[in-house]
Amino acid sequence: MRLLLIAGSLLPALTSASGAPVILILGDSLSAGYGIPLESGWVWLLQERLASEQHPHRVVNASISGDTTAGGITRLPALIELHRPQVLVIELGANDGLRGMGFDQIESNLTRLVRLGKAAGAHVLVIGTRLPPNYGAAYTGRFQALFAAVAEAEGAALVPRLLEGVAEDWNLVQADGLHPTAEAQPRMLDNVWPRLEPLLHLADPAPSP
Repeated sequence: MRLLLIAGSLLPALTSASGAPVILILGDSLSAGYGIPLESGWVWLLQERLASEQHPHRVVNASISGDTTAGGITRLPALIELHRPQVLVIELGANDGLRGMGFDQIESNLTRLVRLGKAAGAHVLVIGTRLPPNYGAAYTGRFQALFAAVAEAEGAALVPRLLEGVAEDWNLVQADGLHPTAEAQPRMLDNVWPRLEPLLHLADPAPSP
């Protein structure tokens, strides 16, 4: 139901311009605004920044708390068909890592998501994340490296770590020790914006054959 709330509440007041290019956010709880007011989330703040900087794009937030890369693969084709995004932002993988999914499977799933976006003619931005340190340095290091490896191999833009400057500050983390607070959301947007904003100026790429 969180998806319906975000997609339904965020867009009606912000999509009056028919045919505005779409930024599709495919994410998990970090983008769905888990545990905070909807209007405090970084995705909501993204739409406000787009408007303030006179970008015509509208944001469709298809993020669902608890989602995985496999879940994203299941959902993405219909989302692409419905919204035909100019930019696809993939913020998935954290739940895969928390559940101990194999690295090869996570990498394969992320690669498939990127290729689905590119095949539809979207510019793709991959957002990376890092697991809690109790998973061990070897596992967390290999996990975090997956995002950069996929982005480089597939020619996608990359945000190395969504929670850069957030996860290290316990004042910006909810009591569960995992999810960022409302106060952390502007910093998260600041982590995304430098890699996302250049994509808004690119011409629509041709869909892959």
